[in-house]
Amino acid sequence: MASLSSLPNRRRRKTSIAVAADLYLPVECWEYIINFLKDDNRCLKSLSLISKQFHTITNNLRFSLTICDQTLPFLHLLYRRFINLTSLNFSHLTNSSVTNLNRLLRQISCFPLKLTSLNLSNKLRIPANGLRHFSKKITTLTSLTCSNMGFISITDIFLISECFPLLEFLDLSDPHHREEYEETETEHLSFTFFKLRKVNLSGHYHIYDKVLFSLFKNCWLLEQVIMLSCYDTTFDGVASALRETPTLTSLSFSNTFGQANEEREESYITSQFIASLVSLKYLTCLDLLSSNISDELLSSIAIEGLPLTRLCLQNCKGYSYSGIFDLLSKCRYIQHLDLQRALFLTDKHVVELSLFLGDLVSINLTHCLMLTVSAFFALIKSCPSLSDIKMENTSIGKKSLEGSKSWLNFTVHPQLKYLCLAWNPWLTDENIKLFASIFPNLQLLDLSGCYDRFEEGIVQVLRLCCNIRNLNLSYTNVDDETLYVISKSCRGFLQLSLKGCTDVTKKGMEHVVENCRQLKLIK
Repeated sequence: MASLSSLPNRRRRKTSIAVAADLYLPVECWEYIINFLKDDNRCLKSLSLISKQFHTITNNLRFSLTICDQTLPFLHLLYRRFINLTSLNFSHLTNSSVTNLNRLLRQISCFPLKLTSLNLSNKLRIPANGLRHFSKKITTLTSLTCSNMGFISITDIFLISECFPLLEFLDLSDPHHREEYEETETEHLSFTFFKLRKVNLSGHYHIYDKVLFSLFKNCWLLEQVIMLSCYDTTFDGVASALRETPTLTSLSFSNTFGQANEEREESYITSQFIASLVSLKYLTCLDLLSSNISDELLSSIAIEGLPLTRLCLQNCKGYSYSGIFDLLSKCRYIQHLDLQRALFLTDKHVVELSLFLGDLVSINLTHCLMLTVSAFFALIKSCPSLSDIKMENTSIGKKSLEGSKSWLNFTVHPQLKYLCLAWNPWLTDENIKLFASIFPNLQLLDLSGCYDRFEEGIVQVLRLCCNIRNLNLSYTNVDDETLYVISKSCRGFLQLSLKGCTDVTKKGMEHVVENCRQLKLIK
């Protein structure tokens, strides 16, 4: 067959048209391909420059838009270009007085958008007038985020419930200031979040028990509640509210900041709270942070057989090994376990508990000061699905490895991907070398705050663990020479943390930048 270049011009044009027709793909196919390839909106921006067809296709595939100060003058053009937008994010907008936000929300409501998600975080106040106008025109909103606001009052929450009764997700977390009011002012308020499934009220000072009860009373579909550091809410108040949410599957709660405050009477677990909690027959995730709990609570959960897959008791006091043993021996499907600062835990305890953790995926034993490498290897041996271990500030390295080697037999554990051993003063190069031989698929290794230089151990890790993408060596003795060896050994870093490494100079950083071309972030 003659080549295309040897054909007469007329015939060549016909052949080119035929070839182009053969390569034609319907718009639906291109949409499928682009959706498969894209990882963020930057990918769409690049593709839109290829051709008019791709420009049109990528415009239709853009569903979210983040607004900043520079894009404000072009909003009317963007809304016309991206006609399928469902999510708008104004959290990065600094020119955000209440007046400007009200005007902006009225402007948005003039466009025929079917928005389902709106983010107004990092502003001074809720733009009440703008939301009222917005809600009359756009009735499809199911997600509203107003976190890190200057002020959020109870009347603001009532306004939101009036404007958006179909919300499924509401985030009002971490307002900066307390809005003073009398409890009698809220007695007439009735919240109507009939379809609410997830709510985050963390950091609210003004969520009293009565308010919480009124809020949850009509939330018949509520599945996830996050209430961290809600100082004016008591265990009994939460208990009353929980009785109104039988469908709850996830609860995150703390009523103190940091470790439990033994001087505050309301920080202690109550029998009413225990009864309400164990009545939640669908509860799979329970986070009780920085609170005084009890063995009675843990044993009650075990007796009721709640289907927990996640248990977080971070910085909790008041319970002992007996309580956690009762729970884990009965609830055998735990995948995520956080016992940070369980100071009573010993290696023997972890060996016993690991036998009940066959489904474990991640564990946090940070600040469990008595745990050594024996506890570490007990988890590796008994938990075949374990992929994430966090054991900061323990006694790993203080005990000899010899005993552990004898029964572990260097079994390879390819599932482990995230290993955080920060602030372990006894950790040695020998430990790191052993870990490298056992965990070939490591993606993250955190050795921050450890004293040794670990040059040989880290090089061994980088040589054997080809998937390492995140290495944290902050506040270690690493120097330019070690950094040079590291940068030559692994060029696939995406993130490297060297904060507080006083022996690293500009020369060492230049080695990293020169050799690690895929690096996205240096801290």
